Amino acid sequence: MSHKKKFVIVGCGRIATLHVAGYKDRDDAQLYGVYDKKKSAATAFAKEHGIPKVYDSFEEVLSDKDVCGVEILVPHHLHCQMTIQACEAGKHVSVQKPMAMNLEECDRMIEAAKKNHVKLKVFENFIHYPPYKHMKKMIQDGEIGEIKGIRYKMNNCSLKSENLPASKIRAKSVAVEDELPQTGWKIDPTSWTWRLNDTLSGGGPLVFDDGYHKFSLFYDLFGKVEKVNAMIDETPVVGAITQDCPAVVTWKYADKKLYGIWDITSSDEMYIQSKYYTCDERMEITGSRGVLWLTRCTAVLMPDVAPVVMYRDGKVTEFWEDPSDWQESFRNCTHDFIDAINEDREPVLSGETAKEVMRFALAAIESGRKGETVYLTNYADKQVPKKQSFLYSLFMNKK
Repeated sequence: MSHKKKFVIVGCGRIATLHVAGYKDRDDAQLYGVYDKKKSAATAFAKEHGIPKVYDSFEEVLSDKDVCGVEILVPHHLHCQMTIQACEAGKHVSVQKPMAMNLEECDRMIEAAKKNHVKLKVFENFIHYPPYKHMKKMIQDGEIGEIKGIRYKMNNCSLKSENLPASKIRAKSVAVEDELPQTGWKIDPTSWTWRLNDTLSGGGPLVFDDGYHKFSLFYDLFGKVEKVNAMIDETPVVGAITQDCPAVVTWKYADKKLYGIWDITSSDEMYIQSKYYTCDERMEITGSRGVLWLTRCTAVLMPDVAPVVMYRDGKVTEFWEDPSDWQESFRNCTHDFIDAINEDREPVLSGETAKEVMRFALAAIESGRKGETVYLTNYADKQVPKKQSFLYSLFMNKK
């Protein structure tokens, strides 16, 4: 058996369970260890997934000469510091999206990776989702002609959802509720305390946190963006805490007459099937000859409709051949990290590319705040906010 490169997961929260699968079918890589500041969580995670080693500290991980790379799955405000530490220890780094809190932090992370000759990957799984990759290839192959426009729909559905404690409070009783099974996976409520605190998360849970997935898709499909215009409203969650919806983000790509629109909503009384987050995500790409639809990603709104659908020349064609479980996108994303190291190439979402996605996301948030169009070349980087406790966010009106 060939020598396996050893990797360590840092942070054993809910999403970490999806990072395990990428190592299971590799003969060149091993998920060797885990670390979490809550030792009991790391121990339980290691036992559940058959991981040999549990570390007592991040420093112990970095000092282990057998460790090739780390996957950093921690709150966003820690991404920059921990990535730089890992790079300086000579470890390859895969850090969960969003990359950092601002562009200056992105630059520091990129520089640390270059200086220490290690790979830096921002772990963004949506661009590795098999039906999306299928759709992208069809676009590149000219199946629907010249691309004329892009539309994306994102809607969080709360009925019978296990995702959020607040979901059960907000979702009103409807006639069919008792007939429907629970949906979505359970989330530790404490994991939401930092996500709803923008001094720790860097932005809202929808447009910035989850939204980084979507900005990555838009960038991956058609390249750099010239300008963005956004309207971002607020919906109360608890106390003074809000989530950043409803919202609409529009943008124009650079050097082409191509525009996109993404709308974000939340439906408290809507039910959706999901093993993961109960979020409906659909994409529509219009071409000069036809239309392509990506009908799902994290959840499944229309189980009887194929993951990819094409309309062309008066005919509708459904494509069922690609595995469409959300887990597959994580597996592929982990494989890209391992392959980038083995092949000495840049990962699909390198530090430089991930920084441009960050610029796109931050410019959209700035546009929503100012109520005006923001040109990405003119975007002035925001300052990293002073960290505040969740209680501060809970009881103090941020405005």
